[in-house]
Amino acid sequence: MINLFTKSQQAYGEFNNGEIIENKPIGFPQDGGGLKPYSNIFYWAHASAKKDSVIGLHPHKGFEIMSIVLEGEIIHYDTLLKKWITLKKGDVQLIQAGGGISHAEAMKKDASIFQIWFNPDLRKTLQQEAKYIDVQHSDLPKNGNKTTVVGNKSPIQLEAEGIKIDFIEFDKESFELHFEDEFYYSIYIIEGEVKNESIHASTDDFFIIENESSVTFDVISKGRLLSIKSPTTTSYPVY
Repeated sequence: MINLFTKSQQAYGEFNNGEIIENKPIGFPQDGGGLKPYSNIFYWAHASAKKDSVIGLHPHKGFEIMSIVLEGEIIHYDTLLKKWITLKKGDVQLIQAGGGISHAEAMKKDASIFQIWFNPDLRKTLQQEAKYIDVQHSDLPKNGNKTTVVGNKSPIQLEAEGIKIDFIEFDKESFELHFEDEFYYSIYIIEGEVKNESIHASTDDFFIIENESSVTFDVISKGRLLSIKSPTTTSYPVY
């Protein structure tokens, strides 16, 4: 089964009077959109900066918050490191908020990122100290057309169980993806266009695959996608 959520069906948000705009495959309850949190993925936003813009210092607790730089660069500050750090295209940042951390972000004009919140076992993580890691794109493991963000030999590991994250590039006439039982596969088309007998998806569209062993897509225009594997059920309560 494949459930498609086009960009127009996703939630919308903005910061600083539209300096930063977001489409959100998974928004907060007040954001609207066709999809609410599921599995242990709590929030997923694609943010783009129309001009240099700063999101001021704000707090987090418990959750694991990942930022993936898709284009341009961002600058990050948090109360753990107490310094500004620049992240460029392809770099990944993970905040494991633990018992509490505050951070600020500055997006450069034309930068775009994914920010994705994962739901670990909050009964445990709220008792832990906050942690921060940033990883350059060159340090992520690659295998052919796939770059792994979480899983395999990636330096990034999550407390949220059962998560695997891959970038996949597609530039041939077709490609096939394989899936395991008891997992969702959440896929965002970053750029390009694909179709099969079930869906026709293009840039900024999002879909969830479940109860399939494999799916083949015809490539209309080459591009890349982000795929997140997550469990259909978790061993701990989630929001």
